[in-house]
Amino acid sequence: MKRALLILAASTVVALPALADEALAKSKNCMACHAVDKKLVGPSYKDIAAKYASDSGAAAKLATKIQKGGSGVWGAIPMPANPQVSDAEAQKLAAWVLSRK
Repeated sequence: MKRALLILAASTVVALPALADEALAKSKNCMACHAVDKKLVGPSYKDIAAKYASDSGAAAKLATKIQKGGSGVWGAIPMPANPQVSDAEAQKLAAWVLSRK
């Protein structure tokens, strides 16, 4: 019984950062255009993670795109700038997106 509780507690601790970053994405309105596993207006977070999996500079690139917007990488619809997202939040969101598998 103690072992089961310990495993449950450990899995909860591991899941909390992922949920916290998803909550940040929701609070910054990212989920209006993106979803974890399906295309909406923009690509899914899993597709983004797959595209940039071998790019060591991807986190910095994505953080910049989150704040300043971009176009042409995923099609004709541009991603608008999000100036309400701080540098630290953009970095956290980029790291979370890249961790989606």
